[in-house]
Amino acid sequence: MTILVTGVAGFIGMHVAETLLAGGRKVIGIDNLNPYYDVKLKKDRLNRLDLYSNFTFYELDISDRAALYKALGDHSKISLIVHLAAQAGVRHSLTRPFDYTAANITGFLTILELCRQLENLKHVVYASSSSVYGANTKMPFSVSQTTDSPLSLYAATKKANELMAHSYAHLYDIPMTGLRFFTVYGPWGRPDMAYWRFTEQIMKGKPVHIYNHGDMKRDFTYIDDVVKGILEVLVNPPEIKEGHVPHRVYNIGNNRAERLLDFVEIIEKTLGVGAKREFMPMQPGDIKETYADIDPIHRDVGYEPATSLDEGLPKFVNWYKEYNKG
Repeated sequence: MTILVTGVAGFIGMHVAETLLAGGRKVIGIDNLNPYYDVKLKKDRLNRLDLYSNFTFYELDISDRAALYKALGDHSKISLIVHLAAQAGVRHSLTRPFDYTAANITGFLTILELCRQLENLKHVVYASSSSVYGANTKMPFSVSQTTDSPLSLYAATKKANELMAHSYAHLYDIPMTGLRFFTVYGPWGRPDMAYWRFTEQIMKGKPVHIYNHGDMKRDFTYIDDVVKGILEVLVNPPEIKEGHVPHRVYNIGNNRAERLLDFVEIIEKTLGVGAKREFMPMQPGDIKETYADIDPIHRDVGYEPATSLDEGLPKFVNWYKEYNKG
């Protein structure tokens, strides 16, 4: 069985691929190594995956249809796809909007068209985002809620992905599942995320910018729980049957809304250093609170997060210190 993982040099992509490789699965990875954040970090992640003989990597942009088809045209044995490649970042979408239409719209469409050519394809699991909930205020966020009020272009592209996937599942009977990720964190994480920035700034004695004056909550989800959830979903595709579109969407979170200030305090305690706090107004496109209803994914595949913030955040901080030592 061959599994395609796009965005394989990314945070979640590396962890998913490494788990699959360690389990003996053959993995084909794709990533364009774009400079949205430090490319060295992405290459260091790839170096971990290159230790496995059952790993094949192609450096290419998913929006480049010719390059994608040339690389994968002969890979008829691909049976599962974990599509994680995307342009991330709510705030970045305010200044570089065309990066999002290229990667998240054109790139997603290119992957969908690729799916039509793979005769042995059994299931596609793709990344959506909790950002699609936008202006919703009813907590916890449920997949049954409407998501037609995005607060950023990034969120709009992720909602578009869900609609595009539904249409292809309907037209071509391709089983697809979208996962709305809720603030994933952990070792080998992303430098643009708050947990990385806060740790870096506290260690360097720089001010920590705390938005909305600290009145924010997030459903923080540890990477190991996310990977477990992805793989549980991957082997449980929607059923293909008459009158039923084989497409579904799940939240994948920790099912707890944690105060941002508590988050900062855990980092302070782990480092043994107090933060210089600077309270800032809410940023455009941000959401005040996220909190995932995970009942559907628990019911259908048994997903159950096991890592508390008190346990998971110190693991990231300790990894960060080791990775950046010297």
